Amino acid sequence: MDRYAVIGHPVKHSRSPRIHALFAAQTGQTLDYDRLESAPEAFTQTVLAFAASGARGCNITVPFKFEAWQMAAHRTARAELAQSANTLRFDAGGWWADNTDGIGLVRDITQNAGVTLAGQRVLLIGAGGAAAGSLGPLIDTQPAEIVVANRSVAKAEALVVRHQDWAAAQGVRLHATDLDHAGEAFDGVINATASSLGGAESPVRAGVLKPGALALDMMYGAAAAGFLAWAETHGAHGRDGLGMLVEQAAEAFTAWRGVRPDTGPVLAQLRTEL
Repeated sequence: MDRYAVIGHPVKHSRSPRIHALFAAQTGQTLDYDRLESAPEAFTQTVLAFAASGARGCNITVPFKFEAWQMAAHRTARAELAQSANTLRFDAGGWWADNTDGIGLVRDITQNAGVTLAGQRVLLIGAGGAAAGSLGPLIDTQPAEIVVANRSVAKAEALVVRHQDWAAAQGVRLHATDLDHAGEAFDGVINATASSLGGAESPVRAGVLKPGALALDMMYGAAAAGFLAWAETHGAHGRDGLGMLVEQAAEAFTAWRGVRPDTGPVLAQLRTEL
């Protein structure tokens, strides 16, 4: 049986095995998908051992997405731009890497939530692997402006510099700032940090929210509850990251199996389970 897994630290909470099991049942595919916990210092050895066991590929979650990108001989354009990967395929001619986070985010916002990003002002909070993977696809939607806010401004600036030419080509204003000076009244606010895991409501002040704005936390379930409550309290529409998770998983599943699952029923099923 073809084997896949999600590798991270921690990873026991991951819903990815359930998602891929639902995809497999829906599409008639036969596969086994597991969770693999990796110590931070042992990530490379963990992936190499999994590939050597005959596995076909894996997903990568925090905190290993930058390392995963470095391990692949072949990379998609969006993974190259992000310098971060969440999907590996163990091809015989050299491993292949992709970053499906951003396209998953954009599909959830524009298709599942029905929110238009073109011409809007968007705040992206964070500059880690999830933010890096999301910035390019967000630029592709041609918002008027994207601000990347991060505790370390230098890290946000490095991400912005790497994407600046692409943003200019798409007519998107792009710049970096710290969390305290993120700006005011954005149409969309996306939290790509792990602040919710620590119980924090939001890493930025409420002024970033325009009335009726979309406020999306990439966490989901109980982990996103604080951010969603904060968003609703200040007149925004809160959304968690479950839809993004399902959509990015569908992109990985398609790359591995050559067939695209229908994400709608899977997302609905997971909502009932959570």
